[in-house]
Amino acid sequence: MIHTRALSPALGVEVTGVENLLDETVISRCLEALTWRGVLLIRGLHLDDEAQLAFSRRLGTVLAPAGKEIFKISLDPAVQPSAEYLKSTFHWHIDDTTNEVPAKATMLTARHVAMTGGGTEFASTYAAFEALPEQEQKRYEQLRVVHSFEAAQRLTHPDPSEQEVAAWRRLRSHETSLVWQRRDGRRSLVIGATADHIVGMDPGESRAILDELLEWTAQERFRYTHEWAVDDVVIWDNTGMLHRALPYDPASRRTMHRTTIAGEEAWG
Repeated sequence: MIHTRALSPALGVEVTGVENLLDETVISRCLEALTWRGVLLIRGLHLDDEAQLAFSRRLGTVLAPAGKEIFKISLDPAVQPSAEYLKSTFHWHIDDTTNEVPAKATMLTARHVAMTGGGTEFASTYAAFEALPEQEQKRYEQLRVVHSFEAAQRLTHPDPSEQEVAAWRRLRSHETSLVWQRRDGRRSLVIGATADHIVGMDPGESRAILDELLEWTAQERFRYTHEWAVDDVVIWDNTGMLHRALPYDPASRRTMHRTTIAGEEAWG
């Protein structure tokens, strides 16, 4: 029998008692949990890549960036050639903010974990927005933000070379509403490492607002920290869950396999 328990007051559900991961009832419960709790944890499934893809496909269309449906997350360049860019994931971020249509969900399976550190933190921008005073909600709903790959990379490389900046700027930026509303009416804050500036605002004031909102959302009451064990499966709603990796030894074998589920709703 399937059982669920909250991972924190504001977000997250752990699902236990799963015997057939592809059962229609299991899929339905998982999708419901993602919609309303944002983060879903299932332990001990022992999924290989084929099984991870089969499960992911039941949740939606699996994206294949660079032609690969399974993306390996590792700081070892021998495992992941783009390991240097992944260092920006130690900062709070939302995936796909520079795309017109963000991914609906992301799934990670833990293949190797770090001996020390290496957890993943999540913070609900749905819960954070809902807890704001109504006057502030209305103010932020009027604002728009430009997101860029460069903004995230500058957090890790604050003194880049001209060549690095040129490479970052070859990737498109994207303007979104600071407050995103999904079809069912629930609203979230589109913030994090890629948030470069608020459109039409003084740079100093813009930076202050974005930093204040990030600090507000990262409060413990809106947050869940996951300490990984081998074979853990964690899936999260990409449109409203800030996340970041916690520091760990780059020489560790920590490796996650990621699948990404295509979204259907464009950023506003």
